[in-house]
Amino acid sequence: MRLIQITDCHLYADPAARGRIGVPLRQLEAVVEAVNRERPDRVVVSGDISQDETAASYGLAERTLSRLDAPWCWLPGNHDRTDLMAERRALPAELDLGDWRALLLDTQVRGREGGELGAERLAALDVHLAGDDRPTLLIMHHPPLAIGTAWLDAIGLADAEAFWRLVAPHRQVRAVCFGHVHQAFEGAKLLAGRQVAVYGCPAASDQFLPGATTFALDEAARPGYRLLDLGPGTLETRVVRVAP
Repeated sequence: MRLIQITDCHLYADPAARGRIGVPLRQLEAVVEAVNRERPDRVVVSGDISQDETAASYGLAERTLSRLDAPWCWLPGNHDRTDLMAERRALPAELDLGDWRALLLDTQVRGREGGELGAERLAALDVHLAGDDRPTLLIMHHPPLAIGTAWLDAIGLADAEAFWRLVAPHRQVRAVCFGHVHQAFEGAKLLAGRQVAVYGCPAASDQFLPGATTFALDEAARPGYRLLDLGPGTLETRVVRVAP
């Protein structure tokens, strides 16, 4: 099973609008074209679909992402309007990936850059995890641990400690994938004698500079995506960069 993560498209209603460096629509189109060459089975877009939170930007996103040669779905980021997303396409909570499954977590808190699951969503996650012992991938927008970029670490998942306490007894959780940080990241969380892999994904739009104390762009880094090959109990992953 080949799963690909795309994240942080930051589209505007105007297809020609520029982001901080490039044109988000052109960047996303290049990512979609490259992803199709990978022949994925599923694609997940992990938030910040829109920059201006307009219905037109989500229409543009849906038309562009529908060029993918695989089923795709999305989940919200801090910039998104979940009501406008849901008008276009459902926001599933779970994906059946054969030997694996993925749970898609909504970490958005309207009006805040940082994220939080909160008691209700944590309780729902616990129920979902208890219902299936297949190897499980958790996908969310906000990072559940520090990535070493100070200004981004300040706007990560506010209740990360509660999240990890909940995940700890569920040994089928093998990895967590997130967006939000506009850069590649690989780390791990030690839980109850095992390691859970944690992966960040480059943005489909402009990139942030790793290790920066305050906001900074990585003008040399290209847009990209994360590829995950899921086998019976195995996970292999790599980041792919794209020339927009």
